[in-house]
Parts: sequence; C-alpha cells; structure tokens
Amino acid sequence: MASAPEDPVLERYFKGHKAAITSVDFSPNGKQLVPCYSCPEGKGALKSKVVLNSTTASWDTFLMLWNFRPQTRAFRYVGHKDVVTSVQFSPLGNLLASASRDRTVRLWTPDKRGKSSEFKAHTAPVRSVDFSADGQFLATASEDKSIKIWNMYRQRFLYSLYRHTHWVRCAKFSPDGRLIVSCSEDKTIKIWDTTSKQCVSNFTDSVGFANFVDFNPNGTCIASAGSDHTVKIWDIRVNKLLQHYQVHSCGVNCVSFHPSGNYLITASSDATLKILDLLEGRLIYTLQGHTGPVFTVSFSKGGELFSSGGADAQVLLWRTNFDELNCKDVIKRNLKRLHLDSPPHLLDIHPRIPHSHEEKIETVEINPKLEVMDLQTSTPPVVDVLSFDSTTKTTETIVRTLPHKGEEMDRYFLNPSLMPSECSPTTLKKKAEDMSDLPSESQRSIPLAVTDALEHIMEQLNVLTQTVSILEQRLTLTEDKLKDCLENQQKLCNAIQQKS
Repeated sequence: MASAPEDPVLERYFKGHKAAITSVDFSPNGKQLVPCYSCPEGKGALKSKVVLNSTTASWDTFLMLWNFRPQTRAFRYVGHKDVVTSVQFSPLGNLLASASRDRTVRLWTPDKRGKSSEFKAHTAPVRSVDFSADGQFLATASEDKSIKIWNMYRQRFLYSLYRHTHWVRCAKFSPDGRLIVSCSEDKTIKIWDTTSKQCVSNFTDSVGFANFVDFNPNGTCIASAGSDHTVKIWDIRVNKLLQHYQVHSCGVNCVSFHPSGNYLITASSDATLKILDLLEGRLIYTLQGHTGPVFTVSFSKGGELFSSGGADAQVLLWRTNFDELNCKDVIKRNLKRLHLDSPPHLLDIHPRIPHSHEEKIETVEINPKLEVMDLQTSTPPVVDVLSFDSTTKTTETIVRTLPHKGEEMDRYFLNPSLMPSECSPTTLKKKAEDMSDLPSESQRSIPLAVTDALEHIMEQLNVLTQTVSILEQRLTLTEDKLKDCLENQQKLCNAIQQKS
C-alpha cells in the first residue's frame, strides 16, 4: 500500500548503544542549542521546526545524547554501574535525570563536561524518573516498593510514598504537579496527592499489571501500558475506565501522549508501534521498524517528531505528519485505502468487552524498511563523558573520543541545575559552542583500555575501602571484648585475694 502525505515517516535511525534501549526523551529547548538542519539533497527541507536533541538510556549502562544535525558527534555518559532504566530532561533542558538498577539516581549536565550528582536513598533498583512541570521536584520509582520525591533546588530527598505491595515500575507527575500516578506489579495503579502525601485513588486490574503509566496533557485522564497486551484510558475525575484497546499481541511497554491529547502511541514486545486516535477510539497506524521488542517511545515536545527504541539497540526517529490534519480527515482518508470487507475493530470503549485481535483491521500498516530504500542511517562518532564517583555530589569528568567505524553490537544483556532565570542568548550561544566544539579523534586524552583499567581499579579500591571499614569495626569489637575479659579477670583475682 502506497504511503500518503499524512502517514508517519521514518526519517533516520541512530546506532551507538551496544544493548537494548530502555528509555528515550526529547530536549524541550533543543532547537535553541544548534541551528536547524535540512534534509539531504533531493529530499527537500524539513517542513517544521525540529527538536534537535534527544537522550536515551540502555542496558549497556550508558546514557547517550543525540544531536539530530548531520555529521554531529553524540555524547555517551558513563557513570552508572548497572542497567540504566529511565532518563528524562528537566523542563528547562539544563539537566538530565537517570535511574539505574545500581539503586542510584543521577543528575547530569547535558553537555560535553557532563558533571553529575548521585542520589542514594532507594534500597533496590530504580525503575523510573520524572520531573514536575515546574522542574522543582523529581519523582523516582523503585523495586523497593516506594516512590521518593526529591527537591531539585536543594538537591535533597524530601519524602517517600508507601502503599504498593510489589515493585513500583513507574511514577509520573500530573501536568499541574498536584498529583502523582504510579503503577506496580501488585496490579494496582495509584493516584497520590502531593500536598497530603496520601493515596487518593486506586485502580485494580485482575489480569495483569501496568508496565508504564502517564497523564494526558490536560491531566484529566491516565493511560496504562499493560503486561496483558492492553492499553487502558482512565478518567481520574470519575474513576472510570473510558477506553480499552487490545491491539498488541504481546505486552505493552510504554505509551506517549501527543501534545494535543488526541493521539496515543504505544510500544510493545511484539516489535510494533501503534498509533491510536483517542477521539475516534480506534487504531489508525501500525508501525514496523524495529527487529525486536520495543521498550520505549516518546513524542517530542511539539509533537512533530517521535522516537522509539528497543532490543535491537537502535533509536528510530519518526516524523509525525498525521497531526497536521484534522483527525477526522485522517480517518476518512485511511478508510478509503482499506478493503470494504474489513471487520469493525477497536470500538472498545467502556463498558464494551474487547474482542480478539483479527488479522484484518481498520488500520494502515507502515513498514519503512520495505518502502524506504535510501533511509539515512547515522552511526555518529561518540564522545564518552566519564563521571568518577566521589564523596561530593558533583564529580569531575574526563572526555575521550571513540572511533565510530567498525563497531559491532555486543549481545543483549540478559536481565531485562535548575536555572530559575531565563536562558539568555549569550548562554544559548555558549551551549551551542559546547555542543559543536569537540575534540577530534586525534586529540584523545586517554585511550579506552586505560580508562577501563582505571574504572576497574576504582571499583576494586571501593571494595577494599569497604573491607577495611568492616575490619576496623570487628577490631573495635574485639578490643572491647578483650577489655571486658581483662576487667573480669582482675575482679576475679581481687575476689580470690580477699578470700585468702
């Protein structure tokens, strides 16, 4: 089926991670950091403003910052010691927050220096991070069954939310910051009041649990991505299930609302992305581009782009297109391109019972790898930004440049400042210079092997420090016991002398 102008288009894809991608997010002010770019000759200029930066997290323990301008280096942030499960830009775009299975949360400055602060409060792997809309607070969700709230201005822990009885997979602020929604493997979705710090609403699912949950742009509804292959829309004003979509053949891992609130995109382990029209209550697009499970998807802040990542370790960048037309016009055009004998599907609006997934559905299927033969591939040179642990929150970094050709993908991992003032033109210009003025490959300061060896030595030193600390404690206990024995012996001798 030939593609239409309103269909989503895969513009390019990026390679740089060495394992599955777990999270993706767009910079809110990326278009201010570097100038917009044009498509290669023959393809024409991009039709709208482009968000030029995005960040991804991966099972390879790294964060990466991508610049969408051609021939631009990517930044790889090194600091976490285990899988990075979630990443997000702050509302001003001057901070990156990341969560990891190493039980820590890190705040990074998204530039070539990449200074970071490490937060430790969770006692188990951290699954998600989310900034409040004003950027003053950060919510983190963990397998220790808690949600923790942090003050970003003071960079300190504030309080915990406890009511879940199993791992908490995701926690998100409402657009106005008054509520938090969380989902857990205890098969519940909870709504929390940030003022009273109490759970004010609870949704329960008897079949599966939600992998991901988020508010719609106006904060009246939430969407959940279910392990039972479903996507559900709940109205939190009346605590009712509004829509129930059963369009995937495997678990749904992530959802993202279009800024208009009219569309929802879903990512699933069935290797597809689905785009739902929430006004019409139906599936309108099925996107095939990944070669394995898709773990994450996100619209850009303006909605003109969206990006996805998964087990194939690739970042796919898509142009939305369909949001330029009225949603009803898209539906009408799509219906004209379908067979008339297609059975009705996806009118699964509460309280109707969802029916089984048919092969023939009223949706447009797009496989960019079949339709686009000259797709632009980007495997940019990578600048590694190393953050060494220290007793202070902010650590110094060392930059090294890696060759970008001939790198082979490793096998997949087995286990699944705040700035209150406005950004001035001078500051923005400096940021642009920071992103472009990078060391060349001939200016490497530290070879990769040496850096890896240093990292290993530091890990061993940390182990030795902990061991020495334990030995000191045991020595102190031994000295105390020996002192008690000597005192008892002295008392016993005095008692014998008195009797004699």
